[in-house]
Amino acid sequence: MKRLPAISVSLFLLVAGCSAPPKKKEAPKEIPPPINRLLFGGDVMLTRQVGEVAAQQKDPAWPFRQIAADFAKADLAFVNLESPFTDKGAPTRTGMVFRADPANIAGLLLAGIDVVSFANNHTRDAHEYGFLYTLDLLDRNKIAVAGVGRDEAAARAGVVLERQGVKFGFVAYTYDQRNGNHKTDDGRINGLDLVRLREDIGSIRGRSNVTIVSIHAGTEYAKQPNAQQRLMAQAAIEAGAALVIGHHPHVTQPCEDYRTGVICYSLGNLVFDQTIAGTNDSLVAEAEFKGPSLRKVRLRKVKIQNTQPVFLTPP
Repeated sequence: MKRLPAISVSLFLLVAGCSAPPKKKEAPKEIPPPINRLLFGGDVMLTRQVGEVAAQQKDPAWPFRQIAADFAKADLAFVNLESPFTDKGAPTRTGMVFRADPANIAGLLLAGIDVVSFANNHTRDAHEYGFLYTLDLLDRNKIAVAGVGRDEAAARAGVVLERQGVKFGFVAYTYDQRNGNHKTDDGRINGLDLVRLREDIGSIRGRSNVTIVSIHAGTEYAKQPNAQQRLMAQAAIEAGAALVIGHHPHVTQPCEDYRTGVICYSLGNLVFDQTIAGTNDSLVAEAEFKGPSLRKVRLRKVKIQNTQPVFLTPP
């Protein structure tokens, strides 16, 4: 047998002995779910004494000056808009029928408000013109609106806003939309109805990762929720909502865990001019979501001073 030259054998052994083992594939690194912080305020009324003080200060954003920075830092910020805007006639100075100066939207913009509920008992105070004018003004300023729409389907559809890949769906309802001024209801404004509530939540859950429900209801100045508030809020959680935010009583009411969600029955006033006991002490709810999961809700105390809410609880 013919021998291979020694150098060839050595080279063969060297190559064979140094062959590296196959590299193991590294497992893909898991990306942690995003953290989103949402801030929720109660009733915002931008006329009457609130509007007068803003005009005296020559600052239409005056009511929000003390809280704007905190709200603007949130991934999403929400309030209940209690007064329609209109450029017809003078803004309200007295009484319970509200019409706000369009310039006062500056406060919502300064605070970075992303979405408002406009389903409440004052929605129609400026009649058809003011209703549509408010929707147009909010739209031009890129503030989303829940609870109402240009038709009934739009009102029921709610609004979905995405932050860091998580889709937050908002729907809103009111116990009353007539405010003593109208004889019939308008289908473009969501009233409280169990069947409608459940259907709407089921629909928006198909388009979002998180569902948040706003409910304008309760007995004014009562410190505890009434039967209607409890029924509707609990039904919303049972239908799949993560969070229910309430307003209208103008004073604070309790927040509670319910099944897989959290209910805040009333946050009280955020921007208002009332003087009845308790109406100047309110709450802002700060909700933290990890991905689509609600991790915690923290309540921050607020005091209204000269129509300006001021945080008493630090961020």
